[in-house]
Amino acid sequence: MASIIRALASDSGIPTGFPILFDADMVIIEPAFVWLMEHAELSGCAQASETVRTYGEHLHDWFDSLEQSGIEWREADERVIAAYRNRMLENPSTHTGRPYARTTINARVSTVCRFYGWALDRGLIDHCPFRLTEKMTLMLDGSYRPGLQRRQVNELNVSRPEKLPRPLRADELARLFADLRPTARLAAQWALGAGLRRKELCALAVEQIPDSWPLDLDSDPLVGVPLYITKGDRPRTVYPPLRLLDYTHWYIGEQRARIVRRARRSDQRYRASPNLLLNEHGRAMTRKLLTAQLSEAFAAAGLHGTLHWLRHTFAMAMLARLQLQARTNPDLNPLKVVQVLLGHASITTTAIYLRCVELHERDLSESLAYLYGELIPTDD
Repeated sequence: MASIIRALASDSGIPTGFPILFDADMVIIEPAFVWLMEHAELSGCAQASETVRTYGEHLHDWFDSLEQSGIEWREADERVIAAYRNRMLENPSTHTGRPYARTTINARVSTVCRFYGWALDRGLIDHCPFRLTEKMTLMLDGSYRPGLQRRQVNELNVSRPEKLPRPLRADELARLFADLRPTARLAAQWALGAGLRRKELCALAVEQIPDSWPLDLDSDPLVGVPLYITKGDRPRTVYPPLRLLDYTHWYIGEQRARIVRRARRSDQRYRASPNLLLNEHGRAMTRKLLTAQLSEAFAAAGLHGTLHWLRHTFAMAMLARLQLQARTNPDLNPLKVVQVLLGHASITTTAIYLRCVELHERDLSESLAYLYGELIPTDD
């Protein structure tokens, strides 16, 4: 079986957390190592980026599948990749026991194809084991205008029906927050109030939270908070409502302080993590634990959703609000603003929310109230 080992901090030039792949004989899979290292060097960080770690996990699964099938990686062709894709379509994940999402399947197949495209360019293989076809797609440019664009589509990708996100209604938000633990509740509020992703929430540090006491709700309704650890490692600034900053400082002084005191009583050597969100043992909240706690709360509230639904709700509520402002300010581009706030690399990713706002306009009026403070739940 192929295996994966994360690099530890060292002076070897390999970023901390870098995924190193080994074959069944515990020999490094050199092509995968070189390809992943090129991506790591592009990021220029001391730690392996999220993209590199994800690519490593995808390649680990691919090479493990090849070893179990007795296929040498250079001999893989389109039929082999198609069989790998079909296995994920037909069988549940061995880790979760649930069926693979089609987005997950396409992401893994795309990583494999990127690797083979690189190998072809380097002369490591003499054929390309996949095909790209050109399709015309209706897309939006930065000026908010639609237009047809050509794009290359991988024939191995699984087609999937369009599934538009929807905002959580005010009553659903109330039920969800009622079943959240304090730390998960704060994380959910930041996802709802500022559009943070799971990775960004877990990386948020206490020192990043600006003082709110000298600010005024009328003159400073939104305060910028720079984020440095984001998807794609592209720094951006988010703007949480002032009331959310007030609640965050309350959490730091009460709930987080209580967690730290308890951890110190059980271990005198304990030193508090700089992270804002801590688990019950005083360590930095992990994405896995945060996901689990949100999943429990969604289930308890009778909702089928994830933490990302709160980010979707933020995006739609913000877009609806900006569209109202654009009626009197023609220079305002609502879609471009939301793209920047969400940290989307392409405006076409943000454009999906245009249709969502049209479909859920009535629910969004209540979501807007929740987002801007009238209904943000507190413990007092």
